[in-house]
Amino acid sequence: MKTQATKPIAAAPAVDAAAPAVGPAAAAVPDPFDIASLRLNPSFLETAGVKKLITTVPVKKPSPQDFVRVHAAPEYRENYAMIELKDDREEYLVHPLIVPELTGEVTYKTVFTAVNRQGICFLWPVRIPAPDDRKAEWPRSLRVAAELAMNKWVRVKANMSLGAYEITVADSVMAEPAWPVLTFQELVRVAFQGRIVTTLEHPVVKRLRGLT
Repeated sequence: MKTQATKPIAAAPAVDAAAPAVGPAAAAVPDPFDIASLRLNPSFLETAGVKKLITTVPVKKPSPQDFVRVHAAPEYRENYAMIELKDDREEYLVHPLIVPELTGEVTYKTVFTAVNRQGICFLWPVRIPAPDDRKAEWPRSLRVAAELAMNKWVRVKANMSLGAYEITVADSVMAEPAWPVLTFQELVRVAFQGRIVTTLEHPVVKRLRGLT
């Protein structure tokens, strides 16, 4: 009697534990090296109570390389008596009651609120020229630049041969500046913290009088 030959049964393929999984289960596992997937949606920041705090407000002239704008609202500028320490590049506000005691040390300036293209808000002091000021073109040209910057992006650069500041207006149309929500008084408080002279005993007054 002939016996019927049986076909060999094929062995099931071995499962490689190191092989990556495929199918729906694999799609659910995020790629840890996908950096884009870690980026927060901007709407999350808006709802997460994130608020940018302004803790530093520089007091300075604009950089010659910067285009700047000046806040057009009158409540964002004011005239002050000031002491300027040129070597230290520091400005101090002086209380009007002691100004008569500091003749020759005090200059009068308009402090404008300004912002550059990087969104840095700063206070821009511009000297008020005296009628007998022989170098009046410097502060006068700077004031023209500040007033022009209320409507246009401008850049100012000292021209020694001209004896005044050159003003450049941006050719292209630039976006309107984003102004801080702080009031002018709040900006001044931050900018001049520790630099408001209300008494003749203030260290900067003693320094000018050679007492320290």
